[in-house]
Amino acid sequence: MTAPYGAWPSPITASDVARGERRLGYPSVVGEETWWEESRPDEDGRVTVMHRAGDGTLTELLDAPWSARTRVHEYGGRSYLPIPRRDDKAITRYGIVFADFSDQRLYLLEKGAKEPRPLTPEPEGPCALRYADMALWPDGKRLVCVRERHDGDGSAVSRAIVSVPLSGRAAEDPGAVRELVTGADFFASPTPSPDGRHLAWVSWSHPRMPWDGTELRVGSVDGDGDGVTGAYTLKGGPTESVLAPRWRDDSALYFVSDWPGWWNLYEIGLHGPAMALYPAEEEFSPAPWRLGTVPFCVLDDGRLVALHGHADLDVAVYDPETADLGPVRTPLTGWQTLDCDGSTVVGLAGAAGTPQSVVRLDPATGTVETLRRALEDLPEAGYLPESRAEALPGRYGGTVHAIVHPPANPAAAADGPAPYVVWVHGGPTGTADSRLDLEKAYFTSRGIGIIDVNYGGSAGYGRSYRERLQRQWGVVDVEDAAAAARALVERGAADPERLAIRGGSAGGFTALLALTGDAFACGVSLYGVTDLLRLAEETHDFESRYLDSLIGPLPGYAATYRERSPINRADEIDVPVLLLQGSEDPVVPPAQASGFGRALAERGVPHAHIEFEGESHGFRKADSRRRALEAELAFYGEVFGFTPPGVPGIELVTEPPARTEEAEDEAGPAEEAQEAVDEVEPSGEAGEPAERAAPAEGAERPAEQG
Repeated sequence: MTAPYGAWPSPITASDVARGERRLGYPSVVGEETWWEESRPDEDGRVTVMHRAGDGTLTELLDAPWSARTRVHEYGGRSYLPIPRRDDKAITRYGIVFADFSDQRLYLLEKGAKEPRPLTPEPEGPCALRYADMALWPDGKRLVCVRERHDGDGSAVSRAIVSVPLSGRAAEDPGAVRELVTGADFFASPTPSPDGRHLAWVSWSHPRMPWDGTELRVGSVDGDGDGVTGAYTLKGGPTESVLAPRWRDDSALYFVSDWPGWWNLYEIGLHGPAMALYPAEEEFSPAPWRLGTVPFCVLDDGRLVALHGHADLDVAVYDPETADLGPVRTPLTGWQTLDCDGSTVVGLAGAAGTPQSVVRLDPATGTVETLRRALEDLPEAGYLPESRAEALPGRYGGTVHAIVHPPANPAAAADGPAPYVVWVHGGPTGTADSRLDLEKAYFTSRGIGIIDVNYGGSAGYGRSYRERLQRQWGVVDVEDAAAAARALVERGAADPERLAIRGGSAGGFTALLALTGDAFACGVSLYGVTDLLRLAEETHDFESRYLDSLIGPLPGYAATYRERSPINRADEIDVPVLLLQGSEDPVVPPAQASGFGRALAERGVPHAHIEFEGESHGFRKADSRRRALEAELAFYGEVFGFTPPGVPGIELVTEPPARTEEAEDEAGPAEEAQEAVDEVEPSGEAGEPAERAAPAEGAERPAEQG
């Protein structure tokens, strides 16, 4: 049938997207047993742990209200670990240790037990002690992990690597949790050597982010295992990002470093220089946003199974004897993390036509066995976009990397170029890949194309590409988003009058700034940044100094913060805007969206502001995700002139809501933050950093969830 773009009938409903897709994470394997995290959208996004036995039997280990989800760094990461326990017959049975979302304590669930029991003490304040990135000590009697402490009102945050006894005595005796390593702002990947005599870890401190500069450190473990002494740096520094240490044996480690400009594989002994294993202009790790991601693992025969690539990571086997990296031919093109027990490998992967899946991989044959899929029932293939990675022309002759998802519907067609939406990923040091995303198919199957832009600053294309965004956030990303849209217009695929831009978190910031130009007819911000000075004052500790590199350090760059903040550029926006926000967002507080909505209303700009009660940074509840998708589609229909069938309409307003006492309170922190900056800003010098931050014509700057 012929129907307007956007109004094509599609079998993919918002409820299908919100309720039908599980979020899978962090698979683990021991022999024939496999575990992984799995969300429950219909249970307010609760996360359980699944177990698959050797005979294929699936068991949900955690019933409601238990939820395995850590809040370390607010973004969290791996929140559980299989734990071997011996019964009276000396048979090893595996339980799990997990961090419960409600109080962030660690709990042990023994195999066959009805209820978990606590391993860590009750914190003095709600969720004041948080744990993540767990590893089992070689003696099997304790864990080592990252602990995050929130003191007082939560404004003072510190972290340490600690050991936790599996006996449970620390639940009543806080002193039984031993601090092994302190002295840095952040820690990751605590990894004991096989003989238990050494501990390796990654650390870094403000203002760096883990993709800017980290250190791989190692220390000797005290005889009783209660401390680490003689710690020293093996590799890394302020301008080198070192990730994911794994012991080769008792005296040497493998790790990933971007010292040559790309995250490549290295080997190093306890003393001496590091050795590159396979130099290549590829990334051997995704960006380290969440703790616990495993980009490579070591087999018993000495070979490494590793991820590598650009936006899409493939899997390969590296042989130290031959220095050869042999591809493993699988139908999956987007691998996210791995785990192995020395012989069996499991991973999380997908492809353009394959949903995210927990898979078992045979490295020798490339055989992949799917253990669990995020989606059980897929739409007909014709309703899924034929996604393709492209290198598009950017400004000044540069390259903009993107994933293009054209409209696709076997039962509908329309004349002329299609409306397109530029999707801007978060971070901004994030990556968009080509794996199947039913949320994107919700739009493309209705006739709306998507350009997923990996703008300058995105991970996957080397350090110099990431560093294009240094001091240039709000400039390079905006230019690249517009350039990608123009490229599709010039080839006749996209309608220049029906271009939209949308983004979440940092992507929302980019989307809103892009609306100050003339490329886009409307924009959508999901929990996006609108006020940089306010963000610097209010955001969580992990990203509290991120803006130092993206914009510049305060107070010297305060003028640039004001210049780049969408809240101060609202008078340049004349096109409709949709704002979607969670009410309990600790990363980008809700006042960022409400304040921007008022600024638009004061100028009579059509907009809608929808706040989702109980949601954080990203929507987890099925009902929230459904409402957000339907609101976004209805918004495009309102602007582009089509009526999506079966979707509630949306009301765009042009007047501010009544000012409430709560809204008055919201303004306080922003004003206080500005006053604090004004007090210390050097008189007459504020304009200089802003000028230095502007891009030089004809040249790029040298070489980030959020």
